[in-house]
Amino acid sequence: MKTRVIALVLAAIMVLGGCSSVSAPEQERYEATFMTLFDTVTKIVGYAESEEAFQATAQEIHDELLEYHQLYDIYKDYDGINNIKTINDCAGGEPVAVDQKVIDLLLFCRELYEATDGRVNTAMGSVLSLWHDARNAGIDDPENSALPEADALNKAAEHTGFEAIVIDEKAGTIQITDPEVRLDVGAIAKGYAVQRIAEASPSGLLISVGGNVCATGPKPVDESPWVVGVESPDKGAEEYLHTLYVEKGSVVTSGDYQRYYMVDGVRYHHIIDPDTKYPAAYWRSVTIVCEDSGLADALSTALFTLNQSDGQALLDRYHAEAMWVDADGNQIYSPGFSNFIRT
Repeated sequence: MKTRVIALVLAAIMVLGGCSSVSAPEQERYEATFMTLFDTVTKIVGYAESEEAFQATAQEIHDELLEYHQLYDIYKDYDGINNIKTINDCAGGEPVAVDQKVIDLLLFCRELYEATDGRVNTAMGSVLSLWHDARNAGIDDPENSALPEADALNKAAEHTGFEAIVIDEKAGTIQITDPEVRLDVGAIAKGYAVQRIAEASPSGLLISVGGNVCATGPKPVDESPWVVGVESPDKGAEEYLHTLYVEKGSVVTSGDYQRYYMVDGVRYHHIIDPDTKYPAAYWRSVTIVCEDSGLADALSTALFTLNQSDGQALLDRYHAEAMWVDADGNQIYSPGFSNFIRT
């Protein structure tokens, strides 16, 4: 009898406990925008029980991205930091002691250099700097815009071998053995940094750094995917060519409309073909969908400088998907790209 009474009491406690339980606070959608990272707009979107909780997470992500930004900067010095600019400034000299994050990035750059047969070459800074300077001058003074001198491009192209980048993992140093070689990690650094941050961030965030978009997991409120827009190269009547569903992974687009200048009525963009040393002429834009944001960044650059067949071979190697847009606006999909299309 006593056992039966105890059982009934326990059952009553369980029922009452269930009725009196307090439901978890609802999560609301929040956004944070920063303008100081990688010289572009950074947006973080997520859900949290309060704005304060979300802002704390967003600020932590900002601070971590800022560290990557300073380490990978090729233009500015920072007190107490040996960054990519430091390495370039010491080209032809002694090895430079650097943070492990720089070592890891350059190891990844070397892997992509070899995997793409030099289509993604972060040791091509001597060539890219000529285009960078000409583009900035042309934007500042459009009436006198001009192309880099062909002789200067050819001379710079003689000093673009990644073999000149000596990575000593044990010593924690980087050395450029050719005094004319310069690193430019712009084709990889943003995506690589975003991927490292995403791996350490809570699930259910959407992180966008200058169009390098990475989802750390589906929306936590209903486990639905995020929707990411693919910008139209012409930005005419429709802002987006497509919207894509992404639960976890990255969407990265490279295009001739993002950074360019005009010379004699001709558009010259920033993605340089390593064969010609001039802006690649295959595509208007290339969009990559894959799990790794650093890889997506590199692949979008590589495919922009390749024909579709060679680009597809590279996609197959990394289990990635792509959409190409040609000069006439035609859209070409890799076999699995349509699986991500929402509209």
